[in-house]
Amino acid sequence: MSIIKVIEVMSNSTKSWEDATQNAVSHAAQSLHNIKSVWIEDQSAVIHNNRITEYRVNVKLSFEVDLVDKEAK
Repeated sequence: MSIIKVIEVMSNSTKSWEDATQNAVSHAAQSLHNIKSVWIEDQSAVIHNNRITEYRVNVKLSFEVDLVDKEAK
């Protein structure tokens, strides 16, 4: 049996929404493992002088939780 947990992460990039999403996954992967999927919940951008200067995403990451087998101990 596996347990999947979902967390919400906000991230940004000066390149693209795709890069902002990858930044969210890469940063989360520093402390989480078994990341299974990412769902982009929301996108926004910062505008300066009529140009996009920052891409922002709100994503939901799902990852598998490690179960400790109490009987194995």
